[in-house]
Amino acid sequence: MGEPASTGIHALIERLRNLGIAAEIVSYPAHSTVEEGKALRGAMAGTFTKNLLLKDKKGQFFLLSVHEDRVLDLKALPTLVGAKGHLSFASAERVQELLGVMPGALTPMGLINDHEGLVTPVVDAALMDSDQLNFHPLVNTQSIGLAPDALLSFIRSCGREVVLVDFGGRHMCKNLSCRIKTTLT
Repeated sequence: MGEPASTGIHALIERLRNLGIAAEIVSYPAHSTVEEGKALRGAMAGTFTKNLLLKDKKGQFFLLSVHEDRVLDLKALPTLVGAKGHLSFASAERVQELLGVMPGALTPMGLINDHEGLVTPVVDAALMDSDQLNFHPLVNTQSIGLAPDALLSFIRSCGREVVLVDFGGRHMCKNLSCRIKTTLT
């Protein structure tokens, strides 16, 4: 099981510091849904995300980080992310086991706790043009803002390569050494 989130935050801050990533962490009222987050955040800067942990029929896990307003076609997702068969949501217990976070605090920062490398990070290509991406830093009472390249550096420091997906079929990523998959048209 991953480290508890209270210990994980310290490890996360240290990892970011060692990577040369300056990231501000700000208090943010606890919430469980995107809609609650929108109502509570006020004028916080940056692009906000929603994060989903999904599992395919072979037991492979995929952590999707997408724009908070992105509507996902769950039937098309397996092809886009490289999953085998249909995808279902991981249980709250598996979220905590794999990423060391509680439901409502799901974040790519949780990859720091996936020591066995069981989770494949999938990022919405549309996020790569943002100046700042906002995520929970392992708890849902704070927010951390990262530049897209800092997010990719962090994920790679966890021993993972990002699967960058163009969910809309209209977005082109620039200057990224990630695998890009596009929607089928």
